[in-house]
Amino acid sequence: MSKRLTAILIGAGNRGADTFGEYALENPESIKIIAVAEPQKARRAKIVRKHVIPEENIFESWEPLLDKEKFADVALIMTQDQMHYEPAIKAMNQGYDVLLEKPMATTLKECKSLADVSESTCKILHICHGLRYAPFFSIIKSIIESGKIGEVVNISLRENVSPFHYAHSYVRGHWHNREKSSPMILAKSCHDMDILFWLVGQKVQRLSSFGSQKYFGKDKIPEGAPDYCIQGCPIEKTCLYNASRIYLDIIPLLQIGAKSSKGLEKFIVKSVLKFPKLTNLPLFRKVKNYSEWPVSTISSDMSRDGKIKALNETNYGRCVYKMDEHSVVDHQVVNIEFENQTTATFTLHGFSNEEGRTLRVDGTRGTLIGEFLASGDNIVLFDHLTDKKTIVRKTGSLIGHGGGDVGIMETFLKSVKLKTNHDVMTNARASLESHLMAFAADIARLQKRVVEIEELR
Repeated sequence: MSKRLTAILIGAGNRGADTFGEYALENPESIKIIAVAEPQKARRAKIVRKHVIPEENIFESWEPLLDKEKFADVALIMTQDQMHYEPAIKAMNQGYDVLLEKPMATTLKECKSLADVSESTCKILHICHGLRYAPFFSIIKSIIESGKIGEVVNISLRENVSPFHYAHSYVRGHWHNREKSSPMILAKSCHDMDILFWLVGQKVQRLSSFGSQKYFGKDKIPEGAPDYCIQGCPIEKTCLYNASRIYLDIIPLLQIGAKSSKGLEKFIVKSVLKFPKLTNLPLFRKVKNYSEWPVSTISSDMSRDGKIKALNETNYGRCVYKMDEHSVVDHQVVNIEFENQTTATFTLHGFSNEEGRTLRVDGTRGTLIGEFLASGDNIVLFDHLTDKKTIVRKTGSLIGHGGGDVGIMETFLKSVKLKTNHDVMTNARASLESHLMAFAADIARLQKRVVEIEELR
């Protein structure tokens, strides 16, 4: 049996505790979390309880944890964007192999430094670009490499963010202000830059970009709207962004569930949407007591009173049109030319009817069209010569980036056990390419010009 690795966890939020922490609990033969650094008391207590972490390995911040002599195999760093760089550098210098949440860092200089330190210390640094491990994208990559669509001429990729998700993360949430976090094209879409780079298999030569914050602003404030939705807004029944609708009644999540391919789940959510009082019955009560993302983000107290308190006191309850520091785009397009003259377009926006990504790859011999949505994914292949249509993949509801979260963890652990970056496409140097693309897109948008990537290398 292969050796079980031990890990220190820095940041026990959604990604640290709920994604990779749960992986550790479900795969105890592969990895064991033996230490945690987390500033929020409730989150810290939860991870300590679940993983039975000894008192001497419990910390409120990462500094004292990494001041200790190395006592585990790997470091899982799942902090907020601007807190990635320093603990990752120190962890590698301490001798830890590191799995780091994306983006690598919030400045180009820091991203380059992370790649340099990974190589100089010979420590593995994998960035959580989990999408390339999702079966959906792995299948598309294999189709391209098989030559079935010939040479790739153009790729069109869209990241379609639903209104509730955009409002939660990029108006009210941690990423609402680019100066305090990072540009949305980096924070959200370095995933997509990475996928384009990986599918084409070539570095980018130049790109341009356009976008803005078109919709959100004080000119859109409804007449008579309070600062907090829950305090009685005159348009609460028709506002997409009503905080009660999102966090108490979870209507957007129910609407996603209503499209599920799972029969019981679909029946439950459709019934609750039609008859809300059903949540008082045992079969439907789990809807009433829902406490996962995005609800889990607003408070550590998941009682109804705790949620209401949060909506009266935190940004998650604020009117989306009154967020003074909101400074990220709500839509952006990027035009890309790779070194082999393949072109790509990428569109990011926060107004989609359904959450997920859509993709079209046009080649000299065929066209591939894919949908990677919360309700399921599908891939269809068209042959130019025969005009034959082939359904390559069609699945039901997706979780964990469509299986990519499990894939990135398994690859990271395998790399550590083999003592090599056996999957070179996920090492820090390869991940740097997507960050270069995101920074270049941000510059191109702000300066209204074409950016040659060599300017940033």
